[in-house]
Amino acid sequence: MEDIQKMIAVQRGDLAALLADLPEQRWDEPTLCAGWRVAEVVAHITMPFRYSSRRFMLELAKSRGNFSQMADRRARQDARELTVAELTAALAKNVDHPWKPPGGGYLGALTHDVIHALDITVPLGIGWAVPAERLGTILPSMTTPKIIRYFGTEVTGVELRATDMDWAFGSGPPVTGSAQDLALVLCGRKLPPGHLEGEHSARFTARFTARFTAA
Repeated sequence: MEDIQKMIAVQRGDLAALLADLPEQRWDEPTLCAGWRVAEVVAHITMPFRYSSRRFMLELAKSRGNFSQMADRRARQDARELTVAELTAALAKNVDHPWKPPGGGYLGALTHDVIHALDITVPLGIGWAVPAERLGTILPSMTTPKIIRYFGTEVTGVELRATDMDWAFGSGPPVTGSAQDLALVLCGRKLPPGHLEGEHSARFTARFTARFTAA
């Protein structure tokens, strides 16, 4: 568990450093999280660091206990109210924050941070490579029936096969790509063209051309 906590801290520090160098206009670009720009994703990542338990429960109550609705509402609002510098600082100052998603433990926290970092970097075309140690830690838990159901990912009838490490999941015609891209597939993300190969790769692909306009 201590090793996972160290990975979390390094992961957050890596992303904070990348965001610090990201031109402000790029924070308006779309991510793999449908309807969210970079600003909304970073607001979401840092929400557990910025909200007290009491405020979190109050916001959840406003959304009648619907976490997804609450998370979307607050990500959009916080992205409007906080500056790029404030959002980056919220991440950089909390690399050692002990937050864990309910029921997910520190493994869930690492998965959350890795996937959302990729949500940002992949559509922006940034060459972000998640170290194999982190991917090897999170991938086994991402193929459980619970996680597949949670994300509603339809991966039946294909084998997801990594090209950069010894990992595969499922059975059927292969869909190949980097392990980190396949981790995104397991989380229900659609990837830009060119990331996956195989006759069924189009199932997991979408174009990212339109800019997001904040409501």
